[in-house]
Amino acid sequence: MQNKLKIINDPVHGFIKIPHEILFDVIEHPYFQRLRRISQTGLLNLIFPGATHTRFHHAIGAMHLMFTALETLKQKGVAISVEEEKGAMLAILMHDIGHGPFSHALESMLMDDWHHENLSLLLMNRLNDEFSGQLSTAIEMFQGKYHRKFFNQLISSQLDVDRLDYLNRDSFFTGVSEGNINTQRIISMMNVCKEELVIDAKGVYSIENFLTARMFMYWQVYYHKTSALAEFILVKILERAKYLVSEGVDLPATENLKYFLNRGKSAATDEDVERFTQLDDNDVIQAMKIWQKSDDFILSYWCKCVIQRNLPKTIISSHPFDEKFIEEKIKNTNDFFGIDNGNELVHQINRSLLPYDTEKQPIYLLQKNGEVLKLDESEDQLLSGLIVHKTQRYILAFPRL
Repeated sequence: MQNKLKIINDPVHGFIKIPHEILFDVIEHPYFQRLRRISQTGLLNLIFPGATHTRFHHAIGAMHLMFTALETLKQKGVAISVEEEKGAMLAILMHDIGHGPFSHALESMLMDDWHHENLSLLLMNRLNDEFSGQLSTAIEMFQGKYHRKFFNQLISSQLDVDRLDYLNRDSFFTGVSEGNINTQRIISMMNVCKEELVIDAKGVYSIENFLTARMFMYWQVYYHKTSALAEFILVKILERAKYLVSEGVDLPATENLKYFLNRGKSAATDEDVERFTQLDDNDVIQAMKIWQKSDDFILSYWCKCVIQRNLPKTIISSHPFDEKFIEEKIKNTNDFFGIDNGNELVHQINRSLLPYDTEKQPIYLLQKNGEVLKLDESEDQLLSGLIVHKTQRYILAFPRL
């Protein structure tokens, strides 16, 4: 009999226990093992060399934080059955199982409008069939259909264990300390009131620190101008490859990537799903390496940018760039390369962030008298009133001439 109650050594959280055998069985499944070959932060390692961690790392870490959160709630008198504990841990473990190679941006390129959560759900249902219905509670919680709302809020909300893990993990691997949050303190402040997730009022500053840390990580790491550019280039590469294939060009690629380059717009079939679960970052990296030598100037240029890390220049602004200025960059590009489609190489990218949404699943504070108050309405809050406004940045990318 194999011992499935393993302990994993994690660089961020230390030792992580696997307390239920079904968790081990899901982790061992090929669908989940694929996450070892999918980067958690896309091409961020071009900017932060340490950011080579994977979605596998993150999913295990989020599962661990879910276990810690449930233990905290039990100590505060919240009744949680073994079945519910398994369900919540399975749901967070599998929340990213439908992720495609690299970034969120590539999902729509490969599978049209298939958001990774749709794919995750589809794969969860398949695993549920394989494991004789053991994942049914997890799927209900993941979809927000379970009758106790706080389970879904722990999985997906403005203060969920998914965010608690990726902020600390990405902060650790990028070396950007502004994202470092005290997860233990935040989890210790969690509570449940009328089946909703709330935070004990004395945890208000820890929550504000978490929200501002997330905001800094977005502008300093995820939306860093070169990070935004690298993600944009990946999309451009696949967009161009799909266009060339539709024009009859035979582009060398792995069998599974080739399949998606040739795929038209249609509902996902069983073969789509089967092939998607075989796809990972390696397929895209191999393709980019080969396509550097493509006869198509645009495709070759973009692939060299990534593989040789010879990225275009970028300028960042809080306002859109002047059309004349963009036209000038396009003309310079055409003249330099002797081409007439320089507009394919000059792009304005924009990024916006709402650090805290007061309407969509707001964070509630539990007062000592048992009343519940919205975070931004608390007299104790210092920053929440300042981070409820959307910020926007514009990035202009153009070739180094």
